[in-house]
Amino acid sequence: MKFSVLLPLLMCLLSRVVGKIFGRCELAQVFKKAGLDGYHGYSLGNWVCLAFYESHFDTSVVDHEADGSTSNGIFQINSRLWCEDYKHFTLNICRIHCSDLLTSNINDDIVCAMRIVQGYRGLGAWMSWKENCEGLHMSVWLKGCIL
Repeated sequence: MKFSVLLPLLMCLLSRVVGKIFGRCELAQVFKKAGLDGYHGYSLGNWVCLAFYESHFDTSVVDHEADGSTSNGIFQINSRLWCEDYKHFTLNICRIHCSDLLTSNINDDIVCAMRIVQGYRGLGAWMSWKENCEGLHMSVWLKGCIL
């Protein structure tokens, strides 16, 4: 009896903390639904390209930087400015804990990325976007997707 009650609770908790690797078209659909297509002048393909080069569509990626900060989640949002890691004093501009960026629910990641792109560098705030996506034809990232 107790096991039948604890198992669903455990599964619910695990689903909250476990990351996810999105498919390209699946992610494009999520981004489109969230309003990223055309956000601050960037096409949906730009956002998909960014997510690919930052995390290969994997929400659980954490990169430990040389300065002691971490880059987290599908957009590799850095703890130095954007999220709280409780290890260092941070500005936490997105008002989010860094571990929240590592779950299968990427709504908070998207909201934070939207805040970042409002800055003067736009998507150029991500070096991987500048090096791999900027100025290129982005329709390839949406090819075959039903949007």
